[in-house]
Amino acid sequence: MAWQGVERRPDGSPEWAGAGTGAAGEPLAEGGVAIAAESVPGQRAATTRHGEVILDLQHISLSFGGVKALTDISFDVREHEIRAIIGPNGAGKSSMLNVINGVYHPQQGRIVFRGEERRKMNPTAAARQGIARTFQNIALFKGMTVLDNIMTGRNTRFRSGLLANALWWGPARNEEIVHRRKVEEVIDFLEIQSIRKTPVGRLPYGLQKRVELARALAAEPSLLLLDEPMAGMNVEEKQDMCRFILDVNQQFGTTIVLIEHDMGVVMDISDRVVVLDYGKKIGDGTPEQVKSNPEVIRAYLGASH
Repeated sequence: MAWQGVERRPDGSPEWAGAGTGAAGEPLAEGGVAIAAESVPGQRAATTRHGEVILDLQHISLSFGGVKALTDISFDVREHEIRAIIGPNGAGKSSMLNVINGVYHPQQGRIVFRGEERRKMNPTAAARQGIARTFQNIALFKGMTVLDNIMTGRNTRFRSGLLANALWWGPARNEEIVHRRKVEEVIDFLEIQSIRKTPVGRLPYGLQKRVELARALAAEPSLLLLDEPMAGMNVEEKQDMCRFILDVNQQFGTTIVLIEHDMGVVMDISDRVVVLDYGKKIGDGTPEQVKSNPEVIRAYLGASH
């Protein structure tokens, strides 16, 4: 079961993408994506300070009828880190994100966010507590402009009532001006000023993914969940997205949980990686520890080396 980004050397051992270097000596991710030197986990550790555990998942099990999506999975996420979740298709990665932000409720286990156990969390409550996410399949309003799509990310922060907002009167008008200013800051940060008035449905795929990231950032999350943010992108688009993810983490201090199939990207930008296979955890640790784990290698390559 070979996975994109993992190849075999002549001796049969796995060759992880991202091991090469670019023209300026930067590590290369899968497909030749050059990542800046500061994105290498070992070098980021020297400049990035990780705080206490912000999210603790304990013995999570999730079933749909007789199908077990997740079985007894435990791991934690520390403040300000980039925590990757990897695994073959069907491993339970997206199900785990859905558990974290309240779309699914596990039959067993505990979820502790910022020291408080969460029971029957729903996505709206999760958003109000500072958890935002993007989706594997783009979930934007195609007929609305980029600006209006990103404004929807501020919904949980509006305090004025429906009538006041409909009339755009008094405090509601002032409140919208404040939210619009924040959205413009996100637009500038992600370098999408030129398309701010363009309907999202007219944009190429890579820019739509960036708009979805912008909508999540507009909520000013403390925990950002990214479900395959680089899926389907070309090399240049992946390089840009890697840069934005690192900037969000380093400049804003946002904690990120990332699902990604590009092994080169994962190994280059992640602080820690948890590996799932058939709904079970088979590895957890730094990128170096994970890529040398025999059980992880067997899961991806179908044989040990």
